[in-house]
Amino acid sequence: MTEKLLSFKEMCARFDVTPRTLRYYEYIELLAPTREGRARWYGPREVARMTLILRGRRFGFSLEDIRQWLLIYDHEGSEAQNRAWIALADRQLVDLKAQRDELDATIADLTALRDEVAGGRA
Repeated sequence: MTEKLLSFKEMCARFDVTPRTLRYYEYIELLAPTREGRARWYGPREVARMTLILRGRRFGFSLEDIRQWLLIYDHEGSEAQNRAWIALADRQLVDLKAQRDELDATIADLTALRDEVAGGRA
């Protein structure tokens, strides 16, 4: 069974990230590509990790949270990782709901002020 390895350039294109981002994720130990000289090669493990990293970023998790969560799998397995994920998700959901409430209040305030000003122009 041969695994398809992606080059640095292919990895950037596949995930629509900049080379700087990919190098940074490697620097902070989120990714660990195989190296041959200066070339980097990304296998299925790194592709899966990159998918999880980008999903975590989309949900608003910090890179450190994501790094710690990925380390749990390496040290304790998927069951512990799933428990940690639930705790992270619960915490993030509270934060996102608070942000949404604040945004809703800001929208209501801005709408009211806009309507007040527009009403004075008539």
